[in-house]
Amino acid sequence: MPRSLPKVLIRAVAASLFLASFAAAGHSFGTVYNLPVPFWMYAYGATAALVVSFAIVAYFAGAPTAGAAARGEGERSVSTLARIGGGWLLLLRLLSVFALTLTIVAGFIGTRNPYANINMTLFWIIFTLGCFYVTALVGNVYGLANPWRALCGWIERVFPDAFRPRFAYPARLAYYPALLLYAAFIWIELFARTQPRSLAVVLLVYTAINFAGAALFGKDAWFRYGEFFAVLFRLAGMIAPVEYVTEAGAADRYGIRLRKPFVGLLERPAEHGSLLLFVLFMLSSTAFDGIHETAPWVSVFWKGIYPALAAWLKQPYLVLVDYFYYWQWSMLLVSPFVYLAIYLFFIWLAKIAAASATPVRTLALRFALSLVPIAFVYNITHYYTLLASQGVNIVRFISDPFGFGWDLFGTAKAMATPYVLDAGGVWHTQVGMILLGHIVGVYLAHVEALRNFDNPRRAIVSQLPMLLLMVLFTTAGLWILSLPIAAGQIVQPATGGG
Repeated sequence: MPRSLPKVLIRAVAASLFLASFAAAGHSFGTVYNLPVPFWMYAYGATAALVVSFAIVAYFAGAPTAGAAARGEGERSVSTLARIGGGWLLLLRLLSVFALTLTIVAGFIGTRNPYANINMTLFWIIFTLGCFYVTALVGNVYGLANPWRALCGWIERVFPDAFRPRFAYPARLAYYPALLLYAAFIWIELFARTQPRSLAVVLLVYTAINFAGAALFGKDAWFRYGEFFAVLFRLAGMIAPVEYVTEAGAADRYGIRLRKPFVGLLERPAEHGSLLLFVLFMLSSTAFDGIHETAPWVSVFWKGIYPALAAWLKQPYLVLVDYFYYWQWSMLLVSPFVYLAIYLFFIWLAKIAAASATPVRTLALRFALSLVPIAFVYNITHYYTLLASQGVNIVRFISDPFGFGWDLFGTAKAMATPYVLDAGGVWHTQVGMILLGHIVGVYLAHVEALRNFDNPRRAIVSQLPMLLLMVLFTTAGLWILSLPIAAGQIVQPATGGG
């Protein structure tokens, strides 16, 4: 394996942060901030940071280690550090099922005020953000404690045939069910405007879908390919320096092993194009969330699409309001395919640069997981402010989960003052995280190139298109973060309707 990943990253990160001394306000507050310098300077700084990082990675992980990289040496975990037995697994699963049950029950019997009901914070902030981020540090604990799989296992104890596979899972289906459910989840997050009760209904429906999937195809197949949280958290867990491995002869006993950070993403390529699309949707959906309410994006419809649509349909303005949402929804669904086209183009350029006979599709799958750190840090930069400012409310909610005025543990009045993050600090953190994610992506892509292309020099040359792709993603990410938020999604069009 190439030289020590931490040493390479430390050098690359140090050089990058030195070159990328940015100062601006993040868009997370929904407020327009004036950048202290023109945006092109940010783009130049980010480009310089990535170029220097690429040079450092190419030097420290270059030709002398190509053989080891090709053989995959040094990527395996160290011996088992500890074990998780049945008692701990039961406790984890009880806690996860309790949290799911509390979220659903609170939605139905608790207050309708989303700021006073635990279910909104517990699901949207603690689970989908907090647990997702922690997974990259402590490994895929969700894989051990998945509440829906735990429920299936408990039901099987009473009805042994409940989740015995009725059909073999179709190989062509692969990860498409998880991708479809992921798209539905993002649509709900961005457009459904969920309230406590509607969130509870959504979770009940999702529970029924998981039961149905497990009953049709069996637990193992469904929770590997169909349950999108399982896929999402498994990808995040590959970043972690910790992994959980089933011990031979012990179906309910796991070993805890340490490994170098990020090498989980190098162990095997994406096994199907649907997993590549899933990773790309992690990128595109976050980017779409960052841009879909900004002034430039909103004006694309009202200044560009709306006049032509109004003239074509010959309808008054109010009739066309819904078309704005239809356009937004369609752009969300199209976004991963746009990213796919861009990604395949740069993979094709890398293939040409390396003079490789390997098909583009094969290379695309082999390099796919190098995008996971980028998608992960995009998620952090866009949403960590919510975790910091709203996640603390869970301290209050544990004493009054339903909003009934209880104070079970004496914390109902805690954290009453809203926690406001410094805008400058937010921007510095966002820039640093985006650069770090892309630096790791550059490193992982370089290792894959050493594996896939016999000539080390060709491997380095092949990464120039991938470096350009990273520069494109970085610049686009920073640009989205700097955009002003529109006053509202529905704005008066610039030209009159018919």
